[in-house]
Amino acid sequence: MTPPQTTVDRRTVLKLMGAAGAWPAVAPRTVAASAQAEAGVDIQPFTISVSDDDLADLQRRLENTRWPPDATGEPWSMGTDGAYLRQLVEYWRDEFDWRAQEAALNRLNHYTTEIDGYRIHFIHQPSPHPSAVPLIMTHGYPGTFWEMLPPVAALADPPAHGGAAADAFHVIVPSLPGYGFSGEPLADFTPATVPGLWIKLMDRLGYERFGTYGSDWGAQMGSRIAAVVPDRVIGVTTPGQPPRTRLEPRTEEEREYWESMDRYAAEETAYQLIQGTKPQSLAYGLNDSPAGLAAWVVEKLRAWSDCQGNPENKFSKDEILTLVSIYWHSGSIGTAVRIYYAAGMFRTPPAPATAGLTLDNLRRRGAAAQPPEQAGGRRVPEGYFDFYGITTRARPPRSLVEEVPEHVTLWSYHETGGHFPAAEEPGLLVEDLRTFFRPLREA
Repeated sequence: MTPPQTTVDRRTVLKLMGAAGAWPAVAPRTVAASAQAEAGVDIQPFTISVSDDDLADLQRRLENTRWPPDATGEPWSMGTDGAYLRQLVEYWRDEFDWRAQEAALNRLNHYTTEIDGYRIHFIHQPSPHPSAVPLIMTHGYPGTFWEMLPPVAALADPPAHGGAAADAFHVIVPSLPGYGFSGEPLADFTPATVPGLWIKLMDRLGYERFGTYGSDWGAQMGSRIAAVVPDRVIGVTTPGQPPRTRLEPRTEEEREYWESMDRYAAEETAYQLIQGTKPQSLAYGLNDSPAGLAAWVVEKLRAWSDCQGNPENKFSKDEILTLVSIYWHSGSIGTAVRIYYAAGMFRTPPAPATAGLTLDNLRRRGAAAQPPEQAGGRRVPEGYFDFYGITTRARPPRSLVEEVPEHVTLWSYHETGGHFPAAEEPGLLVEDLRTFFRPLREA
């Protein structure tokens, strides 16, 4: 599908990023003083600043990488391909310019605040347009806040990117607890902790009504926020398909789909097992070896994106290494993967039926999680943006959704894009968000 001319496509976004891979710039603005005063809380500006000593240490580690024997069989069949990883590590060592990426990231407005004992890092990019609607965008694994950045400029200032001022958003991109520059999760952390933190974050920013967008773990957050404060959430959006009303296969296409999901569960979900049971054992290696960290992350970028087997069909080396470097320089990969353990996945006692992305849960509730019941009987409007260019698993047939629920007001359908639509297809995502929220702005 060709992106509409009223928005910005991925190629244009990459041009805006510049040769160094810089994220599109939006004029810096501060959090409104009135919002801070009203909330009576401390919101601190934050600047990403990696020390020269840390960069020198990274350089030594890259130079002294201890490589394992190459895998046999087809490239990538046992995991990250050694030949590709060597190229990536060599580029990281010899050509990647973290200082350029750091400066580009710092063109956005970064802040930190403490909520209920959690140190939360977030980007707050207010729009210059008075009709703008607040939109909180929550990332998943392994994306970090990085994955949400390509569409930020077009969302906050549509006229500068081929759109109309009436479609503007104030954009808020928080880092999940344990990810990037947010603090370590507390001992009692679960994914269900996050919606309450985000509601309080929006309170602190002075936003009474707002919309949500989230992918992967972030997809759960919007519906749960709407369940708690339905009168404040004007709409919930996520990649994927609407909840299904019938899951038993009735056609050959449906049977083939479930067979493909059986293969996917067997071949592509081992990371959930280790991250959901022994994340600390994994953390020692990933936090100590930059090559190991890059291998762990890039394998998922390849498997979950619309890259047709080559990660660089969707992500440049600069983009990949910016994501990996956020984990490396923040030392957060070990705390990021704890969200799987915190969800109770694959442990005893077993996880709740609503936790995780296992095949059994897919069978129970379809590609999109059933949203929790919302207080007062009001169903917040929902939008599903169906990006399905992933080649490692089949696309769910539309026939599995027998009847789209009335509160699902948009189900878009794209042949491209995968698990990271904000990073893979920012133009399509921007247009979907504009279309979905347009009739809801004055509701």
